[in-house]
Amino acid sequence: MNLPASPAEEAVSAELAEVRPALGGAYLAALDGARAAVLTRLWRALAVEPLPWVVRRTRGSDGLVVLLAGGGRLEGPLPDPYATGPYVSEVLLDGRAYRQAARLVSALGVPHGEAFAAELDDSTASLALSRAGRPAGPQPEPAAVWEWEQRLVDGHPYHPNCRSRPGFSVAEQLAYAPEHRPLVELGLLAVPAGECLVAGAWPDALRDGPRLLLPVHPWQAEHVLARADPARGAVRAGFPAHPLMSLRTLAPAAGGGPVPEAHVKTALSTRLTSSVRDISPYSVETAAAVSAFAQALCERLDGRLHITRTLGAATAHSPDLAAVLREPPERYADGAAGERLLPVAALAGTAYARSASWRAEFARLALDVCLRVLDLGVALEAHGQNLLVVLSPTGTPLRLVYRDLADIRISPARLVRHGLPVPPLAGRLITDDETALRRKLFGSLLTGALGATAGSAAAFGEALSVAAADLPATADTHALLSAPLPTKALTLMRLSPEVPGDQWAELDNPLAAGESGARARCAPGA
Repeated sequence: MNLPASPAEEAVSAELAEVRPALGGAYLAALDGARAAVLTRLWRALAVEPLPWVVRRTRGSDGLVVLLAGGGRLEGPLPDPYATGPYVSEVLLDGRAYRQAARLVSALGVPHGEAFAAELDDSTASLALSRAGRPAGPQPEPAAVWEWEQRLVDGHPYHPNCRSRPGFSVAEQLAYAPEHRPLVELGLLAVPAGECLVAGAWPDALRDGPRLLLPVHPWQAEHVLARADPARGAVRAGFPAHPLMSLRTLAPAAGGGPVPEAHVKTALSTRLTSSVRDISPYSVETAAAVSAFAQALCERLDGRLHITRTLGAATAHSPDLAAVLREPPERYADGAAGERLLPVAALAGTAYARSASWRAEFARLALDVCLRVLDLGVALEAHGQNLLVVLSPTGTPLRLVYRDLADIRISPARLVRHGLPVPPLAGRLITDDETALRRKLFGSLLTGALGATAGSAAAFGEALSVAAADLPATADTHALLSAPLPTKALTLMRLSPEVPGDQWAELDNPLAAGESGARARCAPGA
């Protein structure tokens, strides 16, 4: 059905006609699918999140009814909180059909709804643009990790803002977004070393006498740095790199760059999905200590988990001008022996994820390793972007690789209980709160990575049921087997900007007896 284009859809179409007219037809053809994909993610939120203006939810044999404060009524299909394919083409509000998420949120008239509707409109149009650029027909299996990451077209599997990129023009998305497979020319900005906070070993190749050369994303150079401090000087030519799925982290192109052995995480001061992607001085200040601590922890895990080291981090005491150099995860897979390394986010839709036995085997490995790490005292943010899996030549999951330590949680009490040294850290990384620790891991690994890999509640429950038989006997395992599963209330967070930090919903646990459907409770937390 032809629907009237939204403002963002029209704007993308008009700009595309100027900068890449050959994609215009594919973009228009992708709009209906993108609308359904974003609407499906929004319906998940309306069905399970503790939204304050939802009075009651009633499940029937053929759908879900959501009753709203003020007497409104939403109707849609039975929700599957783990589905990754679009299954919602329309939602009824008081009997009127809506097929575009932005127009549905505008019609709801909820607080902060107009700003969120604009984000949904941008997400839908950007998703259609991302899909329009996909290569046609079957593609060979990628050889490099960055090639796997650039196959990820749809972004976050459950966030309605999966492709929201405010501040990015169509030309900039085509030039910088990983799914469009560009080479990005990173710049270098010279900053006096005395004006910088440095952690780890900043390489000589990124020094110019008494100045550090900080890698800068070209979008950041144009839209943030040039405007904030034009007197600092011009960004000089740097090196080409492949953008990874996070967009702001890049792998230097083969044979290029002053640090070809490192992935480069840059500051990108705009909101992508939910968060502004800058690099806080706190992250730089703690980078070396956290990295050394994580490496020591891996020695307790029989080689089944590797954590990529932070090689160096630097900031000009500003979240807008900072960079982190990180060890590439490829070093932990033996290519000569036929091993392959895949980001977990790239598993959905592959032959591996379509096999029930493989899903169970992967869930067993991921849960066993991550629960043991949690018991020792570290909650990993093990979502599909941070977590990678090493496969044998036959596809057997062998071990895990984890990257990006900026948002883990560390429990001093648990470390002491196991006779492990407590790192010299303070601030948001440190907590002994059991709920916060479990939310960090369960909300990323279970209701994130494993759920998205399975792609449906039925497949997710089947994989967990098989894996549960071999889990370590810990208090965390007991919570996993008996309590509702936490998931970030992503839409609630966007609709309540006055509430700091994460907010949570609870999904029914397929391993807990007597549970069915989905539950939602308001639960702000770390």
